[in-house]
Amino acid sequence: MRKNLVIFIALALGVFLFVSVALSGMDKVKDDLFKQVSLFSDALAIIRSEYVAEINPRDLIYGALKGMLSSLDPHSQFMDPDTYNELKIDKEGKFGGLGIEITIADGLPTVVTPIEDTPAWKAGLKVNDKIVKINKELTRDMTLTEVVKRLRGKPGEAVDIIVLRESEKRLIEFKIVRDIIKIKYIKEAKILEDGIAYIRLIEFGENTAKDLRVALENLKKSGMNSIILDLRNNPGGLLDSAVRVAGSFIEKGKLIVYTQGRKESQALKFFSEENHPIAELPMVVLINEGSASGSEIVAASLQDYKRAIVVGVKSFGKGSVQTVVLLNDGSAISLTTSTYFTPLGRQINNKGVLPDILVEDGRIELKDKEKPLEDKSQEVFKELESKEKELPPKEIAPIGQQDYKSDNQLMRAVDILKAVKFYKGIK
Repeated sequence: MRKNLVIFIALALGVFLFVSVALSGMDKVKDDLFKQVSLFSDALAIIRSEYVAEINPRDLIYGALKGMLSSLDPHSQFMDPDTYNELKIDKEGKFGGLGIEITIADGLPTVVTPIEDTPAWKAGLKVNDKIVKINKELTRDMTLTEVVKRLRGKPGEAVDIIVLRESEKRLIEFKIVRDIIKIKYIKEAKILEDGIAYIRLIEFGENTAKDLRVALENLKKSGMNSIILDLRNNPGGLLDSAVRVAGSFIEKGKLIVYTQGRKESQALKFFSEENHPIAELPMVVLINEGSASGSEIVAASLQDYKRAIVVGVKSFGKGSVQTVVLLNDGSAISLTTSTYFTPLGRQINNKGVLPDILVEDGRIELKDKEKPLEDKSQEVFKELESKEKELPPKEIAPIGQQDYKSDNQLMRAVDILKAVKFYKGIK
């Protein structure tokens, strides 16, 4: 009995000491926080009383919030009510802008990728171009939202920007006219040769997975026996869309990606749900430095399961999750709350996806006898126009097939699939 009493007292003392230490630790954290808040309020009071001009308290608080969020990472940001409302993109995916995905890198707004067939793409902006001026205004110390706010505007209006292209060690000036940006998520879906299907995904939108299923069904009818999924210069988009796209090629129930943050609620797992995926056909995924976020999730998951051979160069490395929290005055904060991990536990953020086979970008110069049919048909057109004759329809090359043989990375993907099919005995 006495022995039990001694054990009970010892346990009680242990619990008491543990709780005391825990509470003292919490008190210490609170004390540290209150000290820092006190420091902030003191600075605020001094500015209000001593600064050369009278400052609106809200402007001071907004400025402090912008600095506080931007000091965390390039993707966390504070948005005042006007900025937040301006950045709400129409549900149809239309807005007046240039057509670029940007981030903050090395303190400067940096092009993640120009979206194909947009004003930025046509003007010649490239991945990793650093925007140093917008309409004669330096971008140093601008937040991401401030940069986007200046780039977007009414369609038809021009914006002057100067970029630093480090690869060429020079500054380049652009005058780009804003336009309505309406993205066609699947740019191309066709058979290249020998049953090799080519699908180019521009971005992951609400209907991307649905459009992909339709494209795959049509390609099956055309004799598809292998697939090239082109994710080059794909900046990402909706997470659930990327998961569904990856699930189109992976058996149902497989882990596609998971997230981890400080809280248990931020630990999420996303699985493939497609009932009839194309999980057997040989496959290559093309990536480059403009492949980010959702496209990295797709490429990495297919790579982890050895479902596809990833070809190209290292991807961008944008693998963090931002949560937008509305504040009571209509402003909002976009806060990085977790990061993405591949099925095998690889972190994407700031690391990117490494290809299985490194193939640099470049164009293949074709000899005259190797030039695609479209070039020859144009010559025939000129000749026949002079003779006032018509070219028989059978001589006209299908639109879009005239250029792919000059794409170095794409042709390497074709060669790889031919080799895989030969090895597997696929005719």
